[in-house]
Amino acid sequence: MKLYYLPGACSIVPHTALEWIGEDYEAVAVTREEIKSAEYLKLNPLGQVPLLVDGDLALSQNIAILTYLNDLSPETKIFGSKTAQDKAKQMRWLAFFNADLHKAFAPLFRLPAYAEGNEELSKQIRKAAAENILRMLSIANDHLESHIFFGEQISVADVYLYVELRWCKALGLDYSQFKNLEPFYQRVAADVGVKTVLVKQGLSA
Repeated sequence: MKLYYLPGACSIVPHTALEWIGEDYEAVAVTREEIKSAEYLKLNPLGQVPLLVDGDLALSQNIAILTYLNDLSPETKIFGSKTAQDKAKQMRWLAFFNADLHKAFAPLFRLPAYAEGNEELSKQIRKAAAENILRMLSIANDHLESHIFFGEQISVADVYLYVELRWCKALGLDYSQFKNLEPFYQRVAADVGVKTVLVKQGLSA
């Protein structure tokens, strides 16, 4: 198997899952220019990461990749749960972090074209995006009031939120008002698979 990733991007999540399941794989770092190349677009027409290639199978979209990896090694419980109900609860959190929270970061990473050159509008867009992110982080924080992780054990949902908290730190978005998030961040950061991936992606010594 081969995983294409951008260092620090959400591709950290399937990269960690590959470490957890213990399958042989090759991790290939790509640049933003490379994922727009004709060769890459043949595999993933959206020109995004992550992309998992396993033989003739080319899979994009985090949830599809993670579901595939879970099916390859269900005993590893990368979804962090033992029962159908617990797995469904964790999948809800994964979808929330993957779709809703992830999307909220978009204006902070790249402003819409219509806002370019308009300083006041750009400021308003960034402020609204930051407030939206913090609103959703408050939901996660409330859950962590009575839970250690978002499944029965550490799961890919936890790693997804961990990645997004890394983005907050990089962007200078202060989430310290939510007392449960930093201890959670440290718990996930201590995971061997997560630490291994950070080293492999050149994000940690």
